[in-house]
Amino acid sequence: MYAHPLSPALPAGSTAIVYCEAQFGEQDGKTANGLVRHSEKYEILSVIDSRHAGVDSGSFLDGSANGIPILASLREALSHAGRIPDYLICGVAPADGLLSDAQRIVLLDGIARGMHIINGLHEFLNDDPEFAAAAVLASVTITDVRRPKEKKDLHLFSGRIFDVTCPRIAVLGTDGAIGKRTTATLLVTALNDRGIRAVMVGTGQTTIIQGGRYGVALDALVPQFCSGEVENQIVAAFEGEDPDIIIVEGQGALSHPAYLTSAHILRGSRPEGVIVQHAPGRRVLGDFPMMPMPTVSAEVALIEAFADTRVIGVTVNHENLTGAQLAAAIDEIELELAVPTTDPLTRPADELVEMVLQAFPALTAAPAFRAA
Repeated sequence: MYAHPLSPALPAGSTAIVYCEAQFGEQDGKTANGLVRHSEKYEILSVIDSRHAGVDSGSFLDGSANGIPILASLREALSHAGRIPDYLICGVAPADGLLSDAQRIVLLDGIARGMHIINGLHEFLNDDPEFAAAAVLASVTITDVRRPKEKKDLHLFSGRIFDVTCPRIAVLGTDGAIGKRTTATLLVTALNDRGIRAVMVGTGQTTIIQGGRYGVALDALVPQFCSGEVENQIVAAFEGEDPDIIIVEGQGALSHPAYLTSAHILRGSRPEGVIVQHAPGRRVLGDFPMMPMPTVSAEVALIEAFADTRVIGVTVNHENLTGAQLAAAIDEIELELAVPTTDPLTRPADELVEMVLQAFPALTAAPAFRAA
């Protein structure tokens, strides 16, 4: 698993099993998908999904083994661990943010066995009498990651973003669960590997669960505070890390009929550049099959009309595409939009870096990597 070069080693007592029954590798399993690809906070021991039991999770997702097996049940996961891990993470992320009856049973079983619960859903388990009582009985904690701060502690937009002097790039997309967070994470890694000090600001629950230092679950906030909270996290990252560049994770899509978070991200981060993540093989929106996917050119035009920014590149999600179709899609986008285009998961990371350097050539003069 990738660990950010500026982040501390995993703390003692951070072993975890990720529960993702019937959703691993799917859109609604995006939290689990993200955790097996990248986790700074937890040592992921296994993933629970009986559909794919016996398969390595990395091989299943990306064709490259990571040593984290997919197992059929909590009992099998505990047997594989050889002990009771510290945490059971709810790795499903349905659009409604609610638990099914079957999912409740598994999480309650984990509590009864002495595991702390990490919950990224809109449904706050600490407010559920059954979960709250079970946690007290087992002397474990439940962390509701999406629970916002008290309103008195939230931030309105203040204009402090104009004091952030390093470039900011927002990784937006044409749909939800399309790979924006993965691309942002890979980009931060690649930039740091090239000696350009990059910091990521997350805007969703998965990034927070992964252990990102800076972030807020935007879709759980009262809208009036969204742009201010994005701004506040970027200012904190700038003041705390002295980065050469800040990468901001996107949410949903600006054109999406059900989500407004991209608008808040653009307003709060005031990015000098935007990378758009697109899935040419996706015909309809992931959780909204009554809606056709927008074209990448339409999304680019909308972003540039909505905000004082420019799209500096496109990253392609290769789902439903053969190798030849992927290559053709990349060529077609580059020809139509005249911006660099790549697939972050199958093509060299240097292509992501060059996309940024072409837009911000002054970064080539960044000093060699400075240890924190």
